[in-house]
Amino acid sequence: MEDLTSPLFDVVSSKQREALYRNSNNSIHLSVPTGEKPALTAKATLDRWKKEQVILQDRLPGIYGYYQYFRLPGEEEEHCRKGFICHIKAYDWEDRKILRHEDTIARAVEDRKELLAHTGMQSSPTHGIYHDPAFVLEKYTDEALSVPLYDIEDYQGVREVLGVIHDAKIISLFCAFMREQTIILADGHHRLEGAIAYRKQQQANNVSHTGSEGYNYHMMYLTNSAAKGLKILPTHRLISGLTISEKEIIEKVSKDFLVKEVLDPQEIGELILNKQWAFGLIFKNSAYKIRLKPEKIAGMSAKVPEAIRDLDLEVLHYFVIEKVLGIPREDQRFSSHIDYERNLSRCHQKVSSGEADFAAITKGVSMKEVMNVVKRGNVMPQKSTYFYPKAVSGLLFASIAEEDFAFPYEAFQ
Repeated sequence: MEDLTSPLFDVVSSKQREALYRNSNNSIHLSVPTGEKPALTAKATLDRWKKEQVILQDRLPGIYGYYQYFRLPGEEEEHCRKGFICHIKAYDWEDRKILRHEDTIARAVEDRKELLAHTGMQSSPTHGIYHDPAFVLEKYTDEALSVPLYDIEDYQGVREVLGVIHDAKIISLFCAFMREQTIILADGHHRLEGAIAYRKQQQANNVSHTGSEGYNYHMMYLTNSAAKGLKILPTHRLISGLTISEKEIIEKVSKDFLVKEVLDPQEIGELILNKQWAFGLIFKNSAYKIRLKPEKIAGMSAKVPEAIRDLDLEVLHYFVIEKVLGIPREDQRFSSHIDYERNLSRCHQKVSSGEADFAAITKGVSMKEVMNVVKRGNVMPQKSTYFYPKAVSGLLFASIAEEDFAFPYEAFQ
């Protein structure tokens, strides 16, 4: 299974893709297909896999226990993020059953929608957070994981363990418990928004729509906010293709920020830690630590909601990306000038190689900040959070094609 799984579509590197494509049965061929019309390529791959029984439909619906064991850099303690994978309705954001916390990139949403429309298959779960302080469900997933289907090490060095629950009584207990929950979407905003758009399209074209068709559903990995396994890492910004010079950027930044040149760019991450509104700017031959002058926060546009105006990333996107680089907030999610990179070393590499003009280095967002934003109905800038570890593609596939989806699910109610 280690040879068949892959990183999620939005974090897999070009080198990883190149290696994974060599295996014709690797899940990368469904999640990040190649060719002039990638969605059609993925459909052809899926048809072959089904014909050759590379993948098989489970004869019984199941809830899949999914545990991830990991260590963070510099830590000896092993963490375990416990959860389970199931289908959940692709609710409209306005329903307030699933709460998003960050904006999306329009082209990525359309890409995921097109892929889903052609394949009817989800190759990786999004990640949602529910609240279970009594850990009611955990004993059932613990039992399922005692006899795992898979126990592998993934590309992150994370131990991935998957087990299944087929018992109808236990599944009905999960359904009843989750029915009362509100889910905070941690990861997968583009995939879920693509699924919502696809559902709306199918619903509009189906005069007999009931709400129980396969296209109404979406595969999600659900973890408990009361547990200790939730870790959020930063995602940095790479800027390219603009005509503004480094000198002009620093001059403009200096109007709102305290600017200090950094002698060793490799230390930039440590220099901004635990400092509010502090960021790093990495250029090809120089680097700077910048920190917003406290009195300048009052100058932020009144259009920015109160719940997010103090957030580091909102400060970065408003004072640097909008004011200095001239990319308005409403255009940022469409912009080809902004890319996103979690790995700090790769930021240095991409800037030094000329692949990016410069990098804006950020800090991680806390779960408390995320909760505060979603409870007020606001969203942070796109790619604000990197919940670690990521789920992987290929451990489990979820079909929403009607021929695969048909089953008397009322047995579980």
